[in-house]
Order: sequence, then structure tokens, then C-alpha cells
Amino acid sequence: MPQTSYPRDRFDDVPRDPERVGAHRAPRGRHRWLVVLLWWLLAVGILTGGGILAFLALSNTGDFELPAPPTASEEVTESPAPEVDTSYPVLVLNGTDDQAAADAVRQEIVDAGWSEDTVAPLDSDASDVAATRVLYVGDEDEQAARGLAGALGISEVTQDDSYAEMSENGLTVIVGLDRVGDEF
Repeated sequence: MPQTSYPRDRFDDVPRDPERVGAHRAPRGRHRWLVVLLWWLLAVGILTGGGILAFLALSNTGDFELPAPPTASEEVTESPAPEVDTSYPVLVLNGTDDQAAADAVRQEIVDAGWSEDTVAPLDSDASDVAATRVLYVGDEDEQAARGLAGALGISEVTQDDSYAEMSENGLTVIVGLDRVGDEF
């Protein structure tokens, strides 16, 4: 039959002092959560800072070097002088609901020297274009575009090849709301 009582030995006489309970059974400190929180915040801060620095390094946005102002010795390029060149075909797109505005611009172009068969009027998809402008296709067309704009009293000249096929690589005038009525 099994024995239920054992004789006392040296392990039964371990003192019950709370300072001597073993490292794995030590009572937890009262502010242990604060230590965990501080370590967590430190880790988040280091990872976030490292991520920001890596992003800046990879995107090259850290270069905030301002360009030097031009000096007197640098050559200033001037835009070419406007030149009325009636050899270009002109497409007139009406960007308004008023057909009379497009007809008036077309007549101004004919009066500036273009023949009637080189000026083609068409309606635009938009009817709320704010300002009249002249578009040209290539760099070599800029002088002619500025000449046409000067003849029409238009200040906005833009390089845009959106209508190159329709205008047969010529010039395009988009008539805007600034040409409606007696305002121009």
C-alpha cells in the first residue's frame, strides 16, 4: 500500500521570506506597464523615423537646391517675332453657343490676308471656352501663330498638337466667350 506521509527533510524547511522566492516567481513591479509602453513608443519612433528617411532618400525629395539666378553673361532667349504667314491653313473652332462669334473671327482672319478656302470653321465639343486662343503644332510654327494672334488681338498662344490632323498641321483658333457680343 502506498505511503501517504513522508519523513521531513531539508527541503521542507525553506524559509517563507518573500525576498527569496526565485527569479521566475518574483512579484511584478507596480509600474511594469509604463516600461512596456516606453519601449513600444521608442520602437514606433525609430521605425517611423527610419521609414521617413528611407522615403526621402529614395524619392530624392531631399534636394532643395534653388537654381542660381541668371547672370548678366548668360544669354537670354527671346521668343521669335510675330510674323503673319498666310500660307498656313487655319482651323476655327467655335467654343461658344454663338455662331456669330465664330463667323466674326473667321472674317477677321480673311481680312488679315488668308484666303477663304484656307480658313475652315467647325463647331467645338465645348460651348463654354472662356478665352480665345491660338494653337500651333511645331516649334517652327510659333512665329506664324503669334502673327495670327496679333492680327486677331489675342494674347494666348499655345503649342498643342491635339488638332494637328484636323488643321492639316496648320494653326487652330478656338473661339471663346470673350468674343461673344460687342465685347471684343
